[in-house]
Amino acid sequence: MGAEHFVEFPDLVEQANQVLGLSIVQLCTEGPEEKLGMTQFTQPALFVTSYLAARSIITDSKVPQMTAGHSVGEFTALAVAGAISFKDGLKIVAKRGELMSRVTGGGMSAVIGLSEDDIRKTLRCNDFHEVDLANFNSPGQIVLSGPASQIQNSVSFLKEAGAKLVVPLKVSGAFHSHMMREPALEFAEFLKQFSFSAPKFPVYANIDAQPYRSAESISEGLVKQMYSPVRWSDTIIRMRQAKAENFLECGPGNILTKLLRQIP
Repeated sequence: MGAEHFVEFPDLVEQANQVLGLSIVQLCTEGPEEKLGMTQFTQPALFVTSYLAARSIITDSKVPQMTAGHSVGEFTALAVAGAISFKDGLKIVAKRGELMSRVTGGGMSAVIGLSEDDIRKTLRCNDFHEVDLANFNSPGQIVLSGPASQIQNSVSFLKEAGAKLVVPLKVSGAFHSHMMREPALEFAEFLKQFSFSAPKFPVYANIDAQPYRSAESISEGLVKQMYSPVRWSDTIIRMRQAKAENFLECGPGNILTKLLRQIP
């Protein structure tokens, strides 16, 4: 995870080590996997590796026309656009991960092949009132988030309603759900010590699939993002409407690239 970029940016790696108080290279390349899977470590690792991947691509003659990031990736998108420095962005992401890790008992699952209306109806009719729709990844893939027991118990009902698959996600919490409202309050206070700049190019926000309007709107958007759904499908559609033709995924894996093919 990110190994190919660590040697390219030793100064940024050292900054990351200082901010996190650990070796980011060791965390990402040696683990242990159990530690890397804990959100207080996962989020900073994703921020660093995706930022370095983007930096390795962007040059004076090759600059993005617009950016977006899925969940924690939005912080990378903002840093790449100059709205926040790498160091401050990492401090913010590390705090976000720490706060979200405090909320236990949550889970997430991806529902494949069932419409938003049918999912909502199924949850409502079977009293899964604490389950939220967290990620609108594509028209055929919606991620649910909430108490682990309700997430698990809803699987059979969703399949009975017509879902092709319901896949539990390997995450350590109920992200982008009502369970994150309390840590979001502390996160809002934490963000007051940072100042954001206007992005150099449009950065699309998860909460409404629209570009951030101003530097002042960024902090509010990032706080709301913790407990609001990621409107990824709408984001890609809006970016295409803004004449985006070539998308480049920065960071480990190609999940977003695969989702791209599912979004009309």
